[in-house]
Amino acid sequence: MAYPLVTGRLSIAPLAEEDAAAFARYRQQPEVARYQSWSTAFSEADAARLIAARPPGDLPGPGEWLQLGVRVRGGVQLLGDVAVHCVAEQPDTFELGVTFAGEHQGRGYATEALLAVLGGLFTEHGAHRVIARCDARNDAIAAVLRKGGLRKESREIEADWFKGEWTTLDTYALLAREWAPRATAT
Repeated sequence: MAYPLVTGRLSIAPLAEEDAAAFARYRQQPEVARYQSWSTAFSEADAARLIAARPPGDLPGPGEWLQLGVRVRGGVQLLGDVAVHCVAEQPDTFELGVTFAGEHQGRGYATEALLAVLGGLFTEHGAHRVIARCDARNDAIAAVLRKGGLRKESREIEADWFKGEWTTLDTYALLAREWAPRATAT
């Protein structure tokens, strides 16, 4: 994908070294970390290591993740990120994760960023399938995924031992053939 991805309100590009402090700050928010794989102890050093490990190129290679920072167009403040994972076991298949600072949730930024990344994956990179997994209790991200056009494919009951409890996971997905009519309608 050619960065930055630009939408009506947002600019989206890979996180850079100077994003480490802001990236760590919102990952430390309890309401943000609750359903995520990290804890509120996520430090600026953790953020710097993750950013420094960025894969080369526009997309991650098989098994790798790429964190795309989201900002208001023309702004410098990091609102959140969309993580892109290239699924190693399946060609042209990507997994996405969406995370926004608590103070930037509920404004439509996550959906707008998700749609931009989906567009890039399907139209520029020939993705066949994009998936997202989330804790079934995370109603906010489920709503974002549905607004982005992903359909709920499955629910795995108490399938994941996570932060000291069994959790239920929902999987959402979108195929290129499902995206194509949507893309031509806009």
